[in-house]
Amino acid sequence: MSSLVEDNPAQHRFEILVDDALAGFSAYEPVGDVLVFTHTEVDPRFQNMGVGATLVRETLDQVRARGGQIVPQCRFMAAFVERHPEYAPLVADQP
Repeated sequence: MSSLVEDNPAQHRFEILVDDALAGFSAYEPVGDVLVFTHTEVDPRFQNMGVGATLVRETLDQVRARGGQIVPQCRFMAAFVERHPEYAPLVADQP
């Protein structure tokens, strides 16, 4: 199973393709240099295969690579960041 995570700025989401099929996405709202992640969804055909974790990990790696920050409003992403403290520096300070 090969997967690819790409930003789709027109749709305001990062998408994961598995064997060329859209397997899931993490939706965001851009606020300056901060991406507010509001929802993560994995197609039922790809659940319990690690697709969600791969999607979030690669999304966060791409955000980090371009110097951005996140607000993980999505419960799935927030739980992932909590379990993987190496991503905690990406979380923007909130007022």
